[in-house]
Amino acid sequence: MTISCSESPGKRHCAVLAFPFGGHARPLLGLVCRLARASTTLDVRFSFFSTAISNQLTFSQADGSLPDNVMAYDVEDGGPSNRVFMGNPHEPANLFLEAAPENIRKAMGLAVAETGVEISCLISDAFLSFSGELAEEMRVPWILVWISMPYPLYVYANIRLIQQVCSNSRTAVPDVDDDDRARNVIPDVPEVLVEDLPEGVLGPGDIESDLVGILGNLGALLPRASAIVMNFYHELDPTALTNNLRITLPNLLYLGFLTLSLPPPPKPQSPLSDADISNRCISWLERQEPRSVAYIGFGTLAMLPENEFHALAEALEESNVPYIWSLQDDLKEKLPTGFLQRVGARGIVASWAPQIEVLAHSSTGVFVTHCGSNSVYESVANGVPMICRPFFGDHRMNGRIVEEVWEIGVRVEGGAITKNGVLKSLRLILADQAGKAMREKVHALKELVQSAAGPNGRAAEDFRTLLKIVS
Repeated sequence: MTISCSESPGKRHCAVLAFPFGGHARPLLGLVCRLARASTTLDVRFSFFSTAISNQLTFSQADGSLPDNVMAYDVEDGGPSNRVFMGNPHEPANLFLEAAPENIRKAMGLAVAETGVEISCLISDAFLSFSGELAEEMRVPWILVWISMPYPLYVYANIRLIQQVCSNSRTAVPDVDDDDRARNVIPDVPEVLVEDLPEGVLGPGDIESDLVGILGNLGALLPRASAIVMNFYHELDPTALTNNLRITLPNLLYLGFLTLSLPPPPKPQSPLSDADISNRCISWLERQEPRSVAYIGFGTLAMLPENEFHALAEALEESNVPYIWSLQDDLKEKLPTGFLQRVGARGIVASWAPQIEVLAHSSTGVFVTHCGSNSVYESVANGVPMICRPFFGDHRMNGRIVEEVWEIGVRVEGGAITKNGVLKSLRLILADQAGKAMREKVHALKELVQSAAGPNGRAAEDFRTLLKIVS
């Protein structure tokens, strides 16, 4: 199927391609809604393409009412019907990526037929790098959106150099305790250490994923994009990293934290079940002391091993710290026997929690997180220190930035949750002097972000540039 570009000067049709796993679709929809609200007088239509499951979840949790010029289209997920995936969490993504080019073409053709307006611009998650070929075929601007922090983008933009430097060193992966050697392996940017590199950068790794090959070739594709949108604030970047990226990729646009509107919009109308949970969490938080609550959330893909799962529950029980734990229903039965009864009203275990609202509440004192980029951003924007348990991908890099660069949290000792380790981290952040220093630093970052989100920040300027490309 061939999809041609728009020939109508009065109408624009922007196709938006989401990666439907992890936390990728939500910030992309946040960007699209901002663009759509700013272009209502320009007659621009935005068609958002993702899987049915992803669209249902993403659109139900969108901030505020959706603009009328945004429409969701479901893309087939590439997997067999009624299949239950076990083991490798990347298997659904592999199947989706294999079938995505043809399935997205079909969905785009449907959108063009329904609207009568050809595609005039293509916005895509950077994980869908094949979208560049679609944009070239249609002869329309190609805008890539990078959801993670800038550090992994630096890695993939310089992956050949990093591989060469590591292959010439005495060992590809320095010892964890050998900080000087580790910091000297990656040129120019000391915050990026070999031990934190995503799986597949230096070798096959333990996780087989088509993403490894896609991201490995991303550096060659990035300069071809009309613009690269960063889910980040320019003002938060260390100078060395910013300069390096801008030399390599002059078409970078820093648009801020895309899952957040600063100031936040009115509370959206949630489905009844979600609204009940949200109200329950917030009303419970109202009864807690300021900065006393631990919020625990590990996203949608990260899964704690059973021993760590039990260790976390035991630490929460012994600590007497009030908590909200976002935990899928099928995992609640794996909690220690009698845990919920013994803890009682001191904690809430919910299948879904309004994360941004919880982090924004004055009673929340610490966020126990997997260190996904969106979660880190939302914690920073609300001034909440973190206890980090990284899992895969960019998590380890993000955790190091939280602990060593920004100094607004700690990583769990040894990379795994233990009962004593969690108890120690909770005491440090909620009670010790070191925790007070972290709160002061994260509050300073919060103020920096609020200023950067204002009309004089780089994000406002870069947004205007992006809007011109789209419209």
